[in-house]
Amino acid sequence: MTAEKPRLREHPVEWVLGLFGDVRAGEAATVILLALNVFLLLTAYYLLKVAREPLILLGGGAEVKSYASVGQSVSLIFVANFYGWLATRVNRITLITYVTLFFVGNLVVFWLLGMRGVPLGVPFFLWVGIFNIVTIAQFWSFAADTYDEEAGKRLFPVIGIGSSVGAVAGAWVAGPLIRGRTPFFLMLVAAAILLSTMAVTYAIHERESRRPTRAHVHAPVERGNAFALVARDRYLLAFAILVLVLNYITKSGDYVLDRMLLSHAAERARALAITKSAYIGQFKAGYFEWINVIGVVMQMFLVSRIVRYAGLRAALVVVPLASTMGYGAALIFPVVHVLLVGRVAESSLDYSLSNTTQQTLWLVTSREAKYKAKQVIDTFFKRAGDTSSAAVVWLGVHFAFGTRTFLAINVALSLVWIALALWLGRAYERRRVA
Repeated sequence: MTAEKPRLREHPVEWVLGLFGDVRAGEAATVILLALNVFLLLTAYYLLKVAREPLILLGGGAEVKSYASVGQSVSLIFVANFYGWLATRVNRITLITYVTLFFVGNLVVFWLLGMRGVPLGVPFFLWVGIFNIVTIAQFWSFAADTYDEEAGKRLFPVIGIGSSVGAVAGAWVAGPLIRGRTPFFLMLVAAAILLSTMAVTYAIHERESRRPTRAHVHAPVERGNAFALVARDRYLLAFAILVLVLNYITKSGDYVLDRMLLSHAAERARALAITKSAYIGQFKAGYFEWINVIGVVMQMFLVSRIVRYAGLRAALVVVPLASTMGYGAALIFPVVHVLLVGRVAESSLDYSLSNTTQQTLWLVTSREAKYKAKQVIDTFFKRAGDTSSAAVVWLGVHFAFGTRTFLAINVALSLVWIALALWLGRAYERRRVA
């Protein structure tokens, strides 16, 4: 039986949130706090993402940026195992506190080193990749641990608005902040924002853990190897392969775009009377802003309706279909503007619809999977996709692959992505009704 929608007079906040998703009476406070939490995380990440671009591109180029993902994949084997080990020994609020303070301390160290002229392009690029996927995966583990399947499926699209708006905010403020300053200034701003997320997380934990059905959140998760957990579960393994394929496609598209950007950066910087570093930073800020503005509009007005009326299985297929069409168009017309439009469309869908549907898939898994397997999939397998892209870039550089070769591979893998999305959609429904 469908629950009655909140009325404006009795539940004004829930009524307003109901414009963007199926929010019911009494649910507004936790939804808003979770949305605020992920808003702050994404704002901090996009500040750091803009800071890293001039450091890595001017410190090594598009190829080095692509190759650096190999180091991230290797590092994440140890990171994911350590995170899983820690999750079995402390409760969730202590786990999140330790991880957040660790990354804040790292940012202070990077700032000190950068201000003293230490080259940070590759180390900071590696660190940002690890920071992003660990903290965002941790947030969604926390959210999935807060709701059951029914509530999470309804509310994740609304919570995801915070993610999309945070990405827009970070990209929007990064341009003005970096203008006339070094990228290291953004590191301090991001560190302050990260500290504020701890207070929000604690408020959510205290509010929700008092519910009788949520008493388990005070205990650590069960012990066991996270990689083994993924390997023995077909649902998790298919999910892992999907994430790997998705990230290969994304990084390959980024590489082609970065190579085009570097080819004219010096000329454009001279014309605008700014440094190459400032030009690249501003270009990337604008590029991210376009992606995220479209993404936030979709997150606010389309995602919850697609999931609710078309179903999760159909929602999972939309993004790989867009990817297939975008790279297919660029394959036929290999010019920068066609690729740019395709990348903006693919990324805005990825950051809104794809992100929400992927997080929803975790609602039918065990608590052990939410905290341990999720870190493996969202960290190691995600970066394994990046590493696969780096390997193909290396081959392309040495064997002079043309743009069409990279685009053709992306089209083929987008079709694989569609098949995996369809299988996972069916498997989710089987688990949901089991």
